[in-house]
Amino acid sequence: MIHSETRRDFLAKAGALALAPAAPKRPNILLLFPDQLRFDWTGANGKVNVRTPNLDALAKRGTRFTRAIVASPLCAPSRGCLACGKEYDRGRVPNNGVDYPLDQTTYYQRLRDSGYHVIGCGKFDLHKKTKDWGLDGKRLLKEWGYSDGIDNAGKHDATSSGAVTPKDPYMALLHRRGLAAAHVEDFHKRKDYSATFATPLPEDAYCDNWLGVNGLELLRNAPKGKPWHLQVNFTGPHAPMDITARMEKLCRGIDFPQPNGNTQFPAATHVAIRQNYSAMVENVDRWIGLYIEELRRRGELDNTLIVFSSDHGEMLGDHNRWGKSVPWQPSVSVPLFAAGPGVKPGVTSDALVSVMDLAATFLDYGGVARPAEMDSRSIRPLLEGRARTHREYLLSGLDEWRVVWDGRYKLITGFGDSTMLFDHATDPLENNDLAAKLPAQVKRLSALLPRH
Repeated sequence: MIHSETRRDFLAKAGALALAPAAPKRPNILLLFPDQLRFDWTGANGKVNVRTPNLDALAKRGTRFTRAIVASPLCAPSRGCLACGKEYDRGRVPNNGVDYPLDQTTYYQRLRDSGYHVIGCGKFDLHKKTKDWGLDGKRLLKEWGYSDGIDNAGKHDATSSGAVTPKDPYMALLHRRGLAAAHVEDFHKRKDYSATFATPLPEDAYCDNWLGVNGLELLRNAPKGKPWHLQVNFTGPHAPMDITARMEKLCRGIDFPQPNGNTQFPAATHVAIRQNYSAMVENVDRWIGLYIEELRRRGELDNTLIVFSSDHGEMLGDHNRWGKSVPWQPSVSVPLFAAGPGVKPGVTSDALVSVMDLAATFLDYGGVARPAEMDSRSIRPLLEGRARTHREYLLSGLDEWRVVWDGRYKLITGFGDSTMLFDHATDPLENNDLAAKLPAQVKRLSALLPRH
Protein backbone atom coordinates (compact mmCIF):
# COMPACT_ATOMS: atom_id res chain seq x y z
CA MET A 1 0.00 0.00 0.00
CA ILE A 2 1.31 3.46 -0.95
CA HIS A 3 1.85 5.88 1.96
CA SER A 4 -0.68 8.78 1.72
CA GLU A 5 1.95 11.50 1.14
CA THR A 6 3.83 9.34 -1.32
CA ARG A 7 0.53 8.57 -3.01
CA ARG A 8 -0.27 12.29 -3.36
CA ASP A 9 3.18 12.91 -4.86
CA PHE A 10 2.73 9.96 -7.19
CA LEU A 11 -0.66 11.17 -8.41
CA ALA A 12 0.61 14.73 -8.83
CA LYS A 13 3.51 13.54 -10.93
CA ALA A 14 1.25 11.30 -12.97
CA GLY A 15 -1.12 14.19 -13.60
CA ALA A 16 1.74 16.46 -14.62
CA LEU A 17 2.98 13.82 -17.05
CA ALA A 18 -0.50 13.43 -18.52
CA LEU A 19 -0.78 17.17 -19.08
CA ALA A 20 2.74 17.63 -20.44
CA PRO A 21 2.91 18.00 -24.23
CA ALA A 22 4.33 15.07 -26.13
CA ALA A 23 7.89 15.43 -27.37
CA PRO A 24 7.89 16.73 -30.94
CA LYS A 25 8.31 14.02 -33.54
CA ARG A 26 11.69 14.25 -35.23
CA PRO A 27 11.27 14.84 -38.96
CA ASN A 28 12.49 12.58 -41.69
CA ILE A 29 15.14 14.12 -43.93
CA LEU A 30 15.28 13.68 -47.71
CA LEU A 31 18.35 15.16 -49.41
CA LEU A 32 18.12 15.14 -53.22
CA PHE A 33 21.63 15.79 -54.48
CA PRO A 34 22.34 15.81 -58.24
CA ASP A 35 25.88 16.09 -59.55
CA GLN A 36 27.16 19.25 -61.28
CA LEU A 37 24.01 21.39 -61.35
CA ARG A 38 24.63 25.13 -61.74
CA PHE A 39 22.60 27.64 -59.75
CA ASP A 40 20.57 29.13 -62.60
CA TRP A 41 19.45 25.91 -64.31
CA THR A 42 16.06 25.31 -62.68
CA GLY A 43 12.72 26.78 -63.60
CA ALA A 44 12.40 28.80 -60.40
CA ASN A 45 16.00 30.06 -60.41
CA GLY A 46 16.82 30.92 -63.98
CA LYS A 47 15.72 32.54 -67.20
CA VAL A 48 16.35 29.44 -69.30
CA ASN A 49 13.81 27.05 -70.78
CA VAL A 50 14.40 24.20 -68.35
CA ARG A 51 11.18 22.60 -67.11
CA THR A 52 11.29 21.66 -63.43
CA PRO A 53 7.67 21.68 -62.22
CA ASN A 54 8.37 19.57 -59.14
CA LEU A 55 11.22 21.81 -58.00
CA ASP A 56 9.09 24.86 -58.71
CA ALA A 57 6.34 23.37 -56.54
CA LEU A 58 8.89 22.64 -53.81
CA ALA A 59 9.94 26.29 -53.91
CA LYS A 60 6.33 27.37 -53.42
CA ARG A 61 6.02 25.04 -50.42
CA GLY A 62 9.23 26.28 -48.84
CA THR A 63 12.34 28.39 -49.24
CA ARG A 64 14.52 28.98 -52.29
CA PHE A 65 18.02 30.38 -51.73
CA THR A 66 19.54 32.59 -54.41
CA ARG A 67 23.07 32.92 -53.00
CA ALA A 68 24.31 29.45 -52.06
CA ILE A 69 27.78 28.18 -52.91
CA VAL A 70 29.83 25.08 -52.18
CA ALA A 71 32.91 24.86 -49.98
CA SER A 72 34.80 23.48 -52.98
CA PRO A 73 33.61 23.00 -56.59
CA LEU A 74 34.89 19.45 -57.01
CA CYS A 75 33.12 16.19 -56.19
CA ALA A 76 35.17 14.65 -53.37
CA PRO A 77 36.10 17.85 -51.48
CA SER A 78 32.57 19.24 -51.71
CA ARG A 79 30.92 16.06 -50.50
CA GLY A 80 33.58 15.63 -47.83
CA CYS A 81 32.94 19.15 -46.52
CA LEU A 82 29.23 18.39 -46.36
CA ALA A 83 29.84 15.12 -44.51
CA CYS A 84 31.99 16.70 -41.79
CA GLY A 85 30.43 20.17 -41.84
CA LYS A 86 33.74 21.95 -42.34
CA GLU A 87 35.22 24.50 -44.73
CA TYR A 88 37.55 23.33 -47.49
CA ASP A 89 40.76 24.14 -45.62
CA ARG A 90 39.69 21.98 -42.68
CA GLY A 91 37.80 19.21 -44.42
CA ARG A 92 40.89 17.03 -45.10
CA VAL A 93 39.82 16.10 -48.64
CA PRO A 94 41.85 18.52 -50.80
CA ASN A 95 41.02 16.90 -54.15
CA ASN A 96 39.66 13.80 -55.86
CA GLY A 97 42.89 11.96 -55.12
CA VAL A 98 42.20 11.71 -51.38
CA ASP A 99 39.61 9.49 -49.70
CA TYR A 100 37.49 10.82 -46.85
CA PRO A 101 39.41 10.15 -43.59
CA LEU A 102 37.55 7.55 -41.57
CA ASP A 103 38.74 9.06 -38.28
CA GLN A 104 36.79 12.24 -39.06
CA THR A 105 33.24 12.07 -37.75
CA THR A 106 30.38 12.67 -40.18
CA TYR A 107 26.97 14.14 -39.51
CA TYR A 108 25.59 10.84 -40.82
CA GLN A 109 27.22 9.05 -37.87
CA ARG A 110 25.77 11.53 -35.40
CA LEU A 111 22.27 11.13 -36.82
CA ARG A 112 22.55 7.34 -36.83
CA ASP A 113 23.85 7.30 -33.25
CA SER A 114 20.86 9.43 -32.23
CA GLY A 115 18.38 6.89 -33.58
CA TYR A 116 17.94 7.85 -37.24
CA HIS A 117 17.88 5.18 -39.93
CA VAL A 118 20.46 6.71 -42.30
CA ILE A 119 20.27 5.49 -45.87
CA GLY A 120 21.54 6.64 -49.23
CA CYS A 121 22.17 5.69 -52.83
CA GLY A 122 23.98 6.93 -55.90
CA LYS A 123 27.37 8.59 -56.20
CA PHE A 124 28.71 9.31 -52.69
CA ASP A 125 32.28 10.08 -53.84
CA LEU A 126 33.76 9.79 -50.34
CA HIS A 127 36.37 7.29 -51.54
CA LYS A 128 37.10 8.85 -54.90
CA LYS A 129 40.73 7.73 -54.89
CA THR A 130 39.93 4.07 -54.19
CA LYS A 131 37.86 2.97 -57.13
CA ASP A 132 36.28 -0.09 -55.55
CA TRP A 133 32.71 0.28 -54.37
CA GLY A 134 31.92 -3.39 -53.87
CA LEU A 135 29.42 -5.05 -56.18
CA ASP A 136 26.72 -4.46 -53.58
CA GLY A 137 27.79 -0.83 -53.08
CA LYS A 138 28.23 -1.21 -49.34
CA ARG A 139 32.02 -1.20 -48.90
CA LEU A 140 32.35 1.79 -46.54
CA LEU A 141 28.77 2.79 -45.82
CA LYS A 142 28.85 1.69 -42.17
CA GLU A 143 32.11 3.54 -41.55
CA TRP A 144 30.67 6.77 -42.99
CA GLY A 145 27.63 6.51 -40.74
CA TYR A 146 25.01 4.83 -42.91
CA SER A 147 22.60 2.17 -41.74
CA ASP A 148 22.14 0.88 -45.30
CA GLY A 149 22.56 2.02 -48.88
CA ILE A 150 23.99 1.45 -52.34
CA ASP A 151 27.07 3.42 -53.35
CA ASN A 152 27.77 3.47 -57.08
CA ALA A 153 30.46 5.05 -59.21
CA GLY A 154 30.04 8.30 -61.06
CA LYS A 155 29.79 8.32 -64.83
CA HIS A 156 33.46 8.32 -65.79
CA ASP A 157 34.63 6.25 -62.83
CA ALA A 158 32.14 3.52 -63.67
CA THR A 159 33.29 3.03 -67.27
CA SER A 160 37.00 3.49 -66.57
CA SER A 161 37.05 1.03 -63.67
CA GLY A 162 34.45 -1.47 -64.80
CA ALA A 163 34.82 -1.83 -68.55
CA VAL A 164 36.05 -5.43 -68.27
CA THR A 165 35.27 -6.39 -64.68
CA PRO A 166 32.74 -4.34 -62.70
CA LYS A 167 33.88 -2.58 -59.54
CA ASP A 168 30.54 -1.01 -58.63
CA PRO A 169 26.90 -2.15 -58.58
CA TYR A 170 25.87 -0.10 -61.61
CA MET A 171 28.42 -1.61 -63.98
CA ALA A 172 27.65 -5.00 -62.43
CA LEU A 173 24.05 -4.48 -63.52
CA LEU A 174 25.09 -3.55 -67.06
CA HIS A 175 27.41 -6.57 -67.32
CA ARG A 176 24.62 -8.90 -66.15
CA ARG A 177 22.29 -7.49 -68.77
CA GLY A 178 24.83 -7.55 -71.58
CA LEU A 179 24.85 -3.75 -71.86
CA ALA A 180 28.29 -2.90 -70.47
CA ALA A 181 30.25 -3.04 -73.74
CA ALA A 182 27.77 -0.79 -75.56
CA HIS A 183 27.82 1.70 -72.66
CA VAL A 184 31.61 1.82 -72.53
CA GLU A 185 31.83 2.26 -76.31
CA ASP A 186 29.23 5.03 -76.15
CA PHE A 187 31.34 6.92 -73.62
CA HIS A 188 34.48 6.46 -75.73
CA LYS A 189 32.69 8.28 -78.55
CA ARG A 190 31.93 11.27 -76.35
CA LYS A 191 35.20 13.16 -76.72
CA ASP A 192 33.76 16.49 -75.53
CA TYR A 193 30.51 18.21 -74.65
CA SER A 194 29.44 18.45 -78.29
CA ALA A 195 28.57 14.73 -78.35
CA THR A 196 24.84 15.10 -77.81
CA PHE A 197 23.50 11.88 -79.35
CA ALA A 198 21.32 9.54 -77.29
CA THR A 199 22.66 6.64 -75.23
CA PRO A 200 21.97 3.08 -76.43
CA LEU A 201 20.84 2.15 -72.91
CA PRO A 202 17.15 1.46 -72.26
CA GLU A 203 15.31 3.68 -69.79
CA ASP A 204 15.51 1.33 -66.82
CA ALA A 205 19.28 0.84 -67.23
CA TYR A 206 20.06 4.57 -67.42
CA CYS A 207 22.01 5.31 -64.26
CA ASP A 208 19.80 8.01 -62.72
CA ASN A 209 16.67 5.92 -63.32
CA TRP A 210 18.28 2.82 -61.81
CA LEU A 211 19.52 4.64 -58.71
CA GLY A 212 16.19 6.46 -58.34
CA VAL A 213 14.55 3.05 -57.96
CA ASN A 214 17.24 2.06 -55.45
CA GLY A 215 16.38 5.01 -53.24
CA LEU A 216 12.68 4.19 -53.25
CA GLU A 217 13.40 0.57 -52.31
CA LEU A 218 15.69 1.66 -49.46
CA LEU A 219 12.92 3.90 -48.18
CA ARG A 220 10.30 1.16 -48.43
CA ASN A 221 12.56 -1.22 -46.49
CA ALA A 222 13.27 1.30 -43.70
CA PRO A 223 12.19 0.11 -40.24
CA LYS A 224 8.86 1.39 -38.97
CA GLY A 225 8.79 3.81 -36.07
CA LYS A 226 12.22 5.37 -36.65
CA PRO A 227 12.98 8.71 -38.31
CA TRP A 228 15.02 8.32 -41.46
CA HIS A 229 17.58 10.32 -43.45
CA LEU A 230 17.80 9.46 -47.15
CA GLN A 231 20.35 11.00 -49.51
CA VAL A 232 19.84 10.40 -53.23
CA ASN A 233 23.00 11.25 -55.19
CA PHE A 234 21.99 11.47 -58.84
CA THR A 235 24.81 11.21 -61.40
CA GLY A 236 23.18 13.77 -63.70
CA PRO A 237 23.47 16.39 -65.02
CA HIS A 238 27.22 15.66 -64.90
CA ALA A 239 28.95 15.33 -68.26
CA PRO A 240 29.05 13.52 -70.63
CA MET A 241 25.83 14.73 -72.17
CA ASP A 242 24.27 11.27 -72.41
CA ILE A 243 20.48 11.16 -72.47
CA THR A 244 17.98 8.44 -73.32
CA ALA A 245 15.93 8.37 -76.50
CA ARG A 246 12.86 9.41 -74.47
CA MET A 247 14.70 12.38 -73.01
CA GLU A 248 15.99 13.41 -76.44
CA LYS A 249 12.48 13.56 -77.87
CA LEU A 250 11.46 15.94 -75.11
CA CYS A 251 14.39 18.36 -75.32
CA ARG A 252 14.94 18.98 -79.03
CA GLY A 253 13.56 22.18 -80.55
CA ILE A 254 13.93 24.19 -77.34
CA ASP A 255 16.11 27.30 -77.58
CA PHE A 256 18.70 28.36 -75.01
CA PRO A 257 20.90 31.44 -74.59
CA GLN A 258 24.49 31.22 -75.72
CA PRO A 259 27.25 30.93 -73.12
CA ASN A 260 28.98 34.00 -71.76
CA GLY A 261 32.14 34.73 -73.73
CA ASN A 262 32.58 31.44 -75.59
CA THR A 263 34.47 31.11 -78.91
CA GLN A 264 34.62 27.31 -79.15
CA PHE A 265 31.49 25.93 -80.84
CA PRO A 266 28.86 27.15 -83.33
CA ALA A 267 25.65 28.51 -81.83
CA ALA A 268 23.64 25.43 -82.79
CA THR A 269 26.10 23.15 -81.01
CA HIS A 270 25.83 25.19 -77.81
CA VAL A 271 22.05 24.95 -77.99
CA ALA A 272 22.20 21.17 -78.40
CA ILE A 273 24.60 20.84 -75.45
CA ARG A 274 22.25 22.88 -73.29
CA GLN A 275 19.28 20.85 -74.45
CA ASN A 276 20.99 17.68 -73.24
CA TYR A 277 22.04 19.26 -69.96
CA SER A 278 18.49 20.46 -69.39
CA ALA A 279 17.07 17.04 -70.26
CA MET A 280 19.17 15.51 -67.48
CA VAL A 281 17.96 18.18 -65.04
CA GLU A 282 14.37 17.56 -66.08
CA ASN A 283 14.82 13.82 -65.55
CA VAL A 284 16.05 14.49 -62.01
CA ASP A 285 12.99 16.72 -61.52
CA ARG A 286 10.78 13.81 -62.64
CA TRP A 287 12.31 11.72 -59.88
CA ILE A 288 11.69 14.48 -57.34
CA GLY A 289 8.01 14.17 -58.20
CA LEU A 290 8.14 10.39 -57.74
CA TYR A 291 9.76 10.74 -54.32
CA ILE A 292 7.23 13.33 -53.20
CA GLU A 293 4.43 11.06 -54.37
CA GLU A 294 5.97 8.20 -52.38
CA LEU A 295 6.09 10.37 -49.25
CA ARG A 296 2.46 11.35 -49.80
CA ARG A 297 1.46 7.70 -50.20
CA ARG A 298 3.30 6.81 -46.99
CA GLY A 299 1.64 9.67 -45.10
CA GLU A 300 5.07 11.20 -44.37
CA LEU A 301 5.10 14.28 -46.57
CA ASP A 302 4.14 16.67 -43.78
CA ASN A 303 6.87 15.35 -41.48
CA THR A 304 9.74 15.22 -43.98
CA LEU A 305 12.29 17.98 -44.50
CA ILE A 306 13.06 17.90 -48.24
CA VAL A 307 16.27 19.61 -49.39
CA PHE A 308 17.52 19.90 -52.96
CA SER A 309 21.01 21.08 -53.87
CA SER A 310 24.20 19.94 -55.66
CA ASP A 311 27.89 19.31 -54.99
CA HIS A 312 29.04 21.99 -57.48
CA GLY A 313 28.02 23.77 -60.64
CA GLU A 314 28.82 23.52 -64.34
CA MET A 315 30.44 26.20 -66.50
CA LEU A 316 28.58 25.09 -69.68
CA GLY A 317 31.01 27.04 -71.86
CA ASP A 318 30.98 30.32 -69.92
CA HIS A 319 34.41 32.00 -70.10
CA ASN A 320 35.40 29.24 -72.57
CA ARG A 321 35.33 26.69 -69.75
CA TRP A 322 33.44 23.48 -69.07
CA GLY A 323 32.74 21.43 -65.98
CA LYS A 324 33.74 22.64 -62.53
CA SER A 325 36.90 23.20 -60.43
CA VAL A 326 37.20 26.92 -61.21
CA PRO A 327 36.22 29.95 -59.09
CA TRP A 328 33.67 31.44 -61.50
CA GLN A 329 30.12 31.60 -60.20
CA PRO A 330 28.61 28.91 -62.50
CA SER A 331 31.15 26.50 -60.98
CA VAL A 332 30.87 27.37 -57.27
CA SER A 333 27.19 28.38 -56.99
CA VAL A 334 24.36 25.85 -56.82
CA PRO A 335 20.59 25.70 -56.32
CA LEU A 336 19.30 25.24 -52.77
CA PHE A 337 15.63 24.54 -52.01
CA ALA A 338 14.03 23.35 -48.78
CA ALA A 339 10.49 22.54 -47.69
CA GLY A 340 8.96 20.67 -44.79
CA PRO A 341 7.59 20.99 -41.27
CA GLY A 342 7.89 24.54 -39.97
CA VAL A 343 9.46 25.87 -43.17
CA LYS A 344 7.89 29.12 -44.32
CA PRO A 345 6.23 28.70 -47.73
CA GLY A 346 6.96 30.79 -50.79
CA VAL A 347 10.13 32.43 -49.47
CA THR A 348 13.00 33.56 -51.67
CA SER A 349 16.05 34.20 -49.52
CA ASP A 350 19.20 36.12 -50.47
CA ALA A 351 21.00 34.99 -47.32
CA LEU A 352 24.57 33.79 -47.84
CA VAL A 353 24.59 30.01 -47.36
CA SER A 354 27.20 27.30 -47.86
CA VAL A 355 26.08 23.80 -48.82
CA MET A 356 28.18 22.43 -45.95
CA ASP A 357 25.72 24.30 -43.67
CA LEU A 358 23.31 21.43 -44.34
CA ALA A 359 25.28 19.25 -41.90
CA ALA A 360 24.41 21.46 -38.91
CA THR A 361 20.91 22.00 -40.28
CA PHE A 362 20.11 18.29 -40.35
CA LEU A 363 21.57 17.79 -36.86
CA ASP A 364 19.42 20.70 -35.66
CA TYR A 365 16.24 19.17 -37.04
CA GLY A 366 17.27 15.80 -35.64
CA GLY A 367 17.72 17.20 -32.15
CA VAL A 368 21.46 16.51 -32.16
CA ALA A 369 23.92 19.07 -30.80
CA ARG A 370 26.27 20.61 -33.34
CA PRO A 371 29.85 19.66 -32.44
CA ALA A 372 32.18 22.55 -31.68
CA GLU A 373 34.64 21.51 -34.38
CA MET A 374 32.09 22.09 -37.15
CA ASP A 375 32.16 25.23 -39.29
CA SER A 376 28.63 24.40 -40.44
CA ARG A 377 25.79 26.62 -39.19
CA SER A 378 22.15 25.58 -39.16
CA ILE A 379 19.90 27.41 -41.62
CA ARG A 380 16.81 26.39 -39.66
CA PRO A 381 16.23 29.97 -38.40
CA LEU A 382 16.12 31.10 -42.04
CA LEU A 383 13.73 28.32 -43.00
CA GLU A 384 11.37 29.06 -40.14
CA GLY A 385 11.38 32.83 -40.65
CA ARG A 386 13.24 33.62 -37.43
CA ALA A 387 16.20 35.15 -39.28
CA ARG A 388 16.89 36.82 -42.61
CA THR A 389 20.69 36.79 -42.60
CA HIS A 390 23.07 33.92 -42.01
CA ARG A 391 26.71 34.63 -42.88
CA GLU A 392 28.60 37.84 -43.58
CA TYR A 393 30.66 36.14 -46.28
CA LEU A 394 31.19 32.77 -47.97
CA LEU A 395 34.35 30.83 -48.73
CA SER A 396 35.24 28.36 -51.46
CA GLY A 397 38.51 26.90 -52.65
CA LEU A 398 40.41 24.19 -54.46
CA ASP A 399 44.13 23.52 -54.62
CA GLU A 400 45.83 26.94 -54.79
CA TRP A 401 42.90 29.27 -55.39
CA ARG A 402 40.47 30.72 -52.84
CA VAL A 403 37.24 32.72 -53.06
CA VAL A 404 35.64 35.03 -50.54
CA TRP A 405 32.24 36.56 -51.43
CA ASP A 406 30.22 38.98 -49.32
CA GLY A 407 27.16 38.81 -51.54
CA ARG A 408 28.29 41.74 -53.64
CA TYR A 409 32.05 41.77 -54.01
CA LYS A 410 33.81 38.52 -54.85
CA LEU A 411 37.58 38.16 -54.48
CA ILE A 412 39.54 35.40 -56.23
CA THR A 413 43.16 34.73 -55.27
CA GLY A 414 45.64 32.12 -56.47
CA PHE A 415 43.90 31.51 -59.80
CA GLY A 416 46.14 32.62 -62.62
CA ASP A 417 48.71 35.36 -62.30
CA SER A 418 46.72 38.01 -60.46
CA THR A 419 44.06 38.59 -57.85
CA MET A 420 40.60 39.32 -59.28
CA LEU A 421 37.66 41.26 -57.89
CA PHE A 422 34.10 41.31 -59.26
CA ASP A 423 31.10 43.41 -58.31
CA HIS A 424 28.00 41.23 -58.61
CA ALA A 425 25.72 44.22 -58.31
CA THR A 426 26.86 45.52 -61.70
CA ASP A 427 28.61 42.49 -63.20
CA PRO A 428 26.97 39.18 -62.20
CA LEU A 429 28.63 37.39 -65.13
CA GLU A 430 32.08 38.29 -63.78
CA ASN A 431 33.45 39.85 -66.94
CA ASN A 432 35.09 42.97 -65.49
CA ASP A 433 37.96 42.60 -63.05
CA LEU A 434 37.98 45.57 -60.65
CA ALA A 435 40.94 44.59 -58.48
CA ALA A 436 43.17 47.40 -59.74
CA LYS A 437 40.40 50.00 -59.35
CA LEU A 438 39.21 48.98 -55.87
CA PRO A 439 42.28 48.15 -53.77
CA ALA A 440 40.44 48.86 -50.50
CA GLN A 441 37.90 46.12 -51.29
CA VAL A 442 40.70 43.74 -52.20
CA LYS A 443 42.42 44.42 -48.87
CA ARG A 444 39.20 44.06 -46.88
CA LEU A 445 38.22 40.75 -48.43
CA SER A 446 41.77 39.38 -48.41
CA ALA A 447 41.79 39.71 -44.62
CA LEU A 448 38.83 37.29 -44.46
CA LEU A 449 40.61 34.47 -46.28
CA PRO A 450 41.99 31.58 -44.22
CA ARG A 451 45.74 31.06 -44.08
CA HIS A 452 46.74 27.96 -45.96
